Amino acid sequence: MASNVELSERSSPRNQKSRPIGEKEEVDYMQRAQWLRAALLGANDGLVTVASLMMGVGSIKEDVKAMLLVGFAGLVAGACSMAIGEFVSVCTQRDIETAQMKRAIETKTSLSAIDEQEEDEKKERLPNPGQAAIASALAFSVGAAMPLLAAVFIENHKVRMAVVAIVATLALLVFGVTGAVLGKTSVVRSSVRVVIGGWMAMALTFGLTKFIGSEAMQI
Repeated sequence: MASNVELSERSSPRNQKSRPIGEKEEVDYMQRAQWLRAALLGANDGLVTVASLMMGVGSIKEDVKAMLLVGFAGLVAGACSMAIGEFVSVCTQRDIETAQMKRAIETKTSLSAIDEQEEDEKKERLPNPGQAAIASALAFSVGAAMPLLAAVFIENHKVRMAVVAIVATLALLVFGVTGAVLGKTSVVRSSVRVVIGGWMAMALTFGLTKFIGSEAMQI
């Protein structure tokens, strides 16, 4: 029991602050995953949504203004949607975890010093709805801005469409590598998953947009 108490004191936040300067602190990847998931999800969604909408509209009408207007509208609507969606979902997750913690505490007649410390650590690891919402909205805006910036300075329609597709692919690759590096996971598997998933989503959205705008769908 004494050894457990001593171990608990060594791992307490108060004693962690007094670590030697040369000693590295262990990274809590579970806590990092909270905002990293929201950021990568927002960036991928913003890039795929806006790029596919722009290419879909561009395949119907060779007008750069129309492409940019659709892309900008997708950026604003998507960022707002991602923010409120993340906030609501993470609030629900936090409420469930908090209720479960309360039920677990009520089943115990008394809490030792170690148990209290564990409960405090669990509370600190609870997901933050505001952080997830902001990270997701900002990431969506960054991802959506990439195809917009790639298209705005190109006059030739065919070249513009090709550049948007290339920029979207490279950005998906960067997002996959970034997520893997920050999360300490497989870079190859993460990159392949993000790029192929992005291609599939863009192809589906592009195809549906072009079909809806085709002559066969005109009333």
